[in-house]
Amino acid sequence: MKYSIIIFSLICCFTIESNAQKTYKRIYYNNGSLQAEGWLNGDTKTKYWTFYYPNGKVQKEGHFKNNKPIKYWYFYRENGTKESEGHFINGQKNNWWLIYDNIGKINHKCQLKNNLKNGYCFMYFNKELVSAKRFKEGKQINEWTDFKSFRKDNNLKDLK
Repeated sequence: MKYSIIIFSLICCFTIESNAQKTYKRIYYNNGSLQAEGWLNGDTKTKYWTFYYPNGKVQKEGHFKNNKPIKYWYFYRENGTKESEGHFINGQKNNWWLIYDNIGKINHKCQLKNNLKNGYCFMYFNKELVSAKRFKEGKQINEWTDFKSFRKDNNLKDLK
C-alpha cells in the first residue's frame, strides 16, 4: 500500500511538471495586432497554431511537433481566400496538396514528397480538369490532356 502511494505521488509530480511547461502563447505585431497564437512546450511550438496577417486575417494554420509543421495545414491570401492546403510530415510537404486560384477555386492538386512534386498533378480551369501531369522528384515526366490517354498510360490505383 505504501509503495502504491509513493508511485502514485511520483506519477502526479511528473504529470504536473510536464503540463506546467505547456503554455498558450500570443505574439503581437508592433502595431498591437495579433501575429500568431498557439501552444509552446518550453520554447518549442507544439499542437495547433494560427498565424495572422497585419490586417487580422488568417495567414496559415496547422499543427506543430518539435517546431516542425505536421498533419494538415491551411494557407490563405491576405484577402482571406484560400491559397493552398495539404499534409506535412516532419516539416516537409507530402501527400496530396490542393492549390487555389485568386478567387478560391481549385487550380491544381498534386502529390508531393519532401516538398517536391512526386506523382500526379491535376490542372483545372473553371472547375474543369484540363490536364494531368506526372512528376518524379520535382521533374515533369509526362502530361495528358484527355482522360482516355491518361487512363491507358496509368494505373488508377496510384491515385490514392
